[in-house]
Amino acid sequence: MQTELKTLAREGDLRVAINTGNRALVQENDGALEGVSPALARRLADEIGASMRPVIYSGAGKVFADAGKDIWDVGFLAIDAMRAEKIAFTRAYVTIEATYAVRAGSRFHDVGDVDTPGVEVLTSTGSAYDMHLTSTLQHANLERSGTPPESFEDFRTGRCDAVAGVRASLARFFDGDDSVRILPGILTKVEQAMVLPNRNDPRIAALDEFVRRSVEDGFVAEALLRAP
Repeated sequence: MQTELKTLAREGDLRVAINTGNRALVQENDGALEGVSPALARRLADEIGASMRPVIYSGAGKVFADAGKDIWDVGFLAIDAMRAEKIAFTRAYVTIEATYAVRAGSRFHDVGDVDTPGVEVLTSTGSAYDMHLTSTLQHANLERSGTPPESFEDFRTGRCDAVAGVRASLARFFDGDDSVRILPGILTKVEQAMVLPNRNDPRIAALDEFVRRSVEDGFVAEALLRAP
């Protein structure tokens, strides 16, 4: 299977789509990429004898939009049935939680309080929780804004009543901001996987085996613990 994975690299370079908008999985520290996704990318590159070349994106929607354009060779995205019509997923290597941030003085105390008439909810365009909210919101109005950090900043400057996001990303972005609260409860659980840009790529079986091994030997758990 390692022989199959070696063919992912181009002239010794493995182009890896890295979404820096998901701060639960990727953190930038003085220009260096840290977190479980870059760690997995480096491990894969090392095992196949390639150099890991990050292709940086600020949101998952942009990663997906570039699939099939010969821009990246392997990436990281939330598992989603709609996306699976275009790209190939491994099993999940980690499951993360999404929730809402709201104004400190709002009447919302749990995620279930938000979906009510007259409420405006903001989400990052093309994110996994955007897709979840699109199919599940019954009463609140859904608005969209760019990447996760862009949607968070729009919310901070007064747009909408709540903003959806990965809990860890919300916590980092609004750290120290007393005007914002992050709600308890879970909006949705998002399973994160490695992906190939073509849904019919047979090498997905070998990549899935790489993910299985990385989870079972503790590599993923250790990378999550090391995250800043």
